[in-house]
Amino acid sequence: MDWKDLIDLLQWPAMAVTLIAGFLVASRHARTRILGFWAFILSNALWVTWGVNDKAWALIALQVGLFAMNVRGIFKNEKGAPEGA
Repeated sequence: MDWKDLIDLLQWPAMAVTLIAGFLVASRHARTRILGFWAFILSNALWVTWGVNDKAWALIALQVGLFAMNVRGIFKNEKGAPEGA
């Protein structure tokens, strides 16, 4: 198995991390939501790595946009979002 085959396998952990991140972001607790946004950022990196290997330029552009929204989500949650709200 060469490195291209290994990178191609990244789509599975990227998918799993994306699902976990979505679950965490749906939490009522700000700390858990922040952890979810960080998980989304990890998934963005995994998808970009896979996308470069597959030349999936639209997917890469999408991940860059989602990365920006995830960073925004982290800052919005750190500014005192009430716990349990």
